Amino acid sequence: MTTQLSEQEMYELAKKRVKAKRDFYTHLVVYVVINAILVILWWAVTGAGYPWFLWALGGWGVGLLFNFLGVFVLDKDTAWEKRQIEKEIEKMKKS
Repeated sequence: MTTQLSEQEMYELAKKRVKAKRDFYTHLVVYVVINAILVILWWAVTGAGYPWFLWALGGWGVGLLFNFLGVFVLDKDTAWEKRQIEKEIEKMKKS
């Protein structure tokens, strides 16, 4: 049942993976910049009071962690898509 992906399909899959990595790095940069601004704002306003910025840092950090896992660790979406592509190719060959 396993069929080899064509050059075009491999290119499209690689393109999708590169886009996912680029999007993650963009997310990471925005996370660092915004949270740095929040820390500076916290320091300027409260001096060293309650560290309220940790709520944003932690909550957003969890989302960033899941983004990282989805891009670099868990490759289930692409494996599922590969199986679906192979199924569609087999259907097209039969009809």
